[in-house]
Formats: sequence, structure tokens, C-alpha cells
Amino acid sequence: MPDKAPENPERYHDGARLSDGTASADGMAEPGQVDDSPSEGGSHAAEKPRQNPVLVWVKEIVTVVAIALVLSFLLKTFLFRAFYIPSESMESTLDVNDRIFINLLVPGPFDLARGDVVVFRDAQAWLPPVATKPAGPMDWVGDGLEFVGLAPDNNDQHLVKRIIGLPGDRVSCCDAEGRLSINGVPVNETYINPAEIPQPKTFDIVVPEGKVWVMGDNRNHSEDSRMHQEVNGGFINIEDVEGKATVIAWPINRWTILDNYQDVFRDVPEGTPAK
Repeated sequence: MPDKAPENPERYHDGARLSDGTASADGMAEPGQVDDSPSEGGSHAAEKPRQNPVLVWVKEIVTVVAIALVLSFLLKTFLFRAFYIPSESMESTLDVNDRIFINLLVPGPFDLARGDVVVFRDAQAWLPPVATKPAGPMDWVGDGLEFVGLAPDNNDQHLVKRIIGLPGDRVSCCDAEGRLSINGVPVNETYINPAEIPQPKTFDIVVPEGKVWVMGDNRNHSEDSRMHQEVNGGFINIEDVEGKATVIAWPINRWTILDNYQDVFRDVPEGTPAK
């Protein structure tokens, strides 16, 4: 190593070293100008201490994990969020304990559509209150993973249903074949659970502005808009919709992109929002 004069220490400069190992003119001594031999005092220039490779590796892992957590939090906050399915109301589209991701940009930049599967807050108290569980010593782990979006939201005060009626739609049940009609057009709902024939429940409603009419795919086992007409007319406020379910992420053998069955509603005319 070159000697360093105490009064003029050698400067290290990023990019100063050339590809042939010599020094550039901006901050490094030129070859031949520094004596490689020991000085009269027998001392050499002090070498730059080498970093412990284990510490370097740990720093890199911590950095990667921190970036991943930040990105996950941003995705969860602005783009996607995870939920799990606790009931059979959406079978066979969604099975019990499926994990789904919802698109938080719907509603918002992208409009809702008939056939969309949506998750919404239980602002109308369709569900019984959730009993408060005693805090456990490891709750912070699950809470932290849920906060950054790496674990599904286990909050039971959310529901998942399929949108059947948009603002202005007249939805009625049922015709002679047991089908729903939307704005006077019967629809063949191919997403309904084929394991059971739905038991018809008569209704005839017009969806007000700012609200939607929702129903489960497992009609005989879904406490949906039909069953809650005494509260808010059975409608869900669009402002309570958290997002549109886009994919089943878990279990792996259930992985699929969710369909909104546009062909089912293709012939349905637009409704006229009620005043």
C-alpha cells in the first residue's frame, strides 16, 4: 500500500479508479509518484478496515425486508387488500376459508358493474356484533402482518356479495322459471351454486342513487339484500364498498381470477336512477 503523508492523506473517490487499476487525475496519485517501500520510520499507510461479510449480508437482508414491507403496505393501502371467506354464502364461487385479494380502485377510478363480487363494510349491522377477544402474547405478529397486507383481514365486520342491481335498476323476483329480472329482462345467473335449486323470495325494488343491491351466489344460504329490506331498504351504500374481489389467492389449488359474468347482464338496459 502507498504511504500516506500525515499532512496530506490520500483521498478515496468513487469512480476515481480506472479499469486498468491506475488512478485518475481527480484525487489519486499517479503511478511512480508514491514510494511503495516502507518509510524510514518503518510504518506503512493504514489499510482501510474490511467489513465483516456476515454484517454486510445481514444489512442487505434487513434492507430487502424493509423495502418489501413498505411496498406491501403501499399496495395494501392504495391498490390491494386481503380477506378470508368465513361463510358459505358465496359458494361455489368462493369456498369457506378461501383467501381473496380485492382491488381498492373499485369503486373509484373504475366503476362498479353488475356481476362484480365486492367486499363491503357492515354499516347496516347485518352481522351480529363481534365479541372482543382477550389479547394474546403473540397477537402483535398477526396484527403487524395484517397491517402491512401480508396476512388477510380477519375482521368479521365485512361481507362479500355479488352486485345484482346498480343505481336506477329495477330488480324483481321471480318469473315463471324462477329467474331474476333486471329492468324487465330475465337473466340466467350461471354463477349460482349448482348444488341447490334456489328457493324464490319475492321482491320488486328500484335501486336508489348511491346504492347497490347485492346477493350471494349460494342463494339458499345467503343473508343478503333480500333478507334485510327493513334496514336501508336492503341496499348497500356504495361508499361502504371496500373494493372488488379480483382473485382467489389461497389455497393454491383454488387460485383463479374472479369473473363478473358480463354475458349474463349483456342484454340488460340501463336503469333510471330514482329521484
